[in-house]
Amino acid sequence: MRLTDSVEKNSAEKDHARRVRDMFARISPRYDLLNHLLSGNIDKRWRLKVVQQLRPILAADAQILDVACGTGDLSIALFESLGARVIGIDFCRPMLELAARKKPGIFFVEGDALRLPFGDAAFDAVTIAFGLRNLSSVENGLAELRRVLKPNGWAVVLEFSKPVVPGFRSLAAAYCTRLLPRVGGLISGSRSAYEYLPDSMSRFPDQETLSAMMSGAGFADVSFRNLTGGLAALHAGRRV
Repeated sequence: MRLTDSVEKNSAEKDHARRVRDMFARISPRYDLLNHLLSGNIDKRWRLKVVQQLRPILAADAQILDVACGTGDLSIALFESLGARVIGIDFCRPMLELAARKKPGIFFVEGDALRLPFGDAAFDAVTIAFGLRNLSSVENGLAELRRVLKPNGWAVVLEFSKPVVPGFRSLAAAYCTRLLPRVGGLISGSRSAYEYLPDSMSRFPDQETLSAMMSGAGFADVSFRNLTGGLAALHAGRRV
């Protein structure tokens, strides 16, 4: 890669990160309300699936890193349900401030998911819920998750995916592109943020492709299961 190409790539990544960070900062006051309202509280059940995935394979004193933790809902669920030591990291300060007020005792850190401020092999498990699609590079994000995992540690990715039921797929697409931006924009004051959501979902890899990307990033025993007909999917992989 030429130096100019590298500079342009870094500039594009920084611009992408800035725009996403600013967007989440704008909607942070209404973020939790809209998550629960627009999903019919299904988002809470999805996060519990992450807890259930990790419960049989982690010791009580495990160290977990929750990447792109936002307002901390998954970090709190992991902390309360598993008794683990949890660190949540996100690059949007207003979201972290909300997370810290929800649950004192969890360590929340401001930082970039593509440049995690932790050493190699530092955590027993890493999680990322609805954050991987917001990164400028999914491949680099997966590489960072693997880097900070201890050998035999697990990465669990919860993300919107591609519905597998044809009729439901059309219904979900109509909801995301028509109703969601209107309601989300009305309540949050930022319609563009809720137009970004379906756009980012449509560009994100499907279940099989993300599994292949995790394997390519060096994860073993990669698996996934569909949630709510494939509207979301839970992927897991082990660092070898």
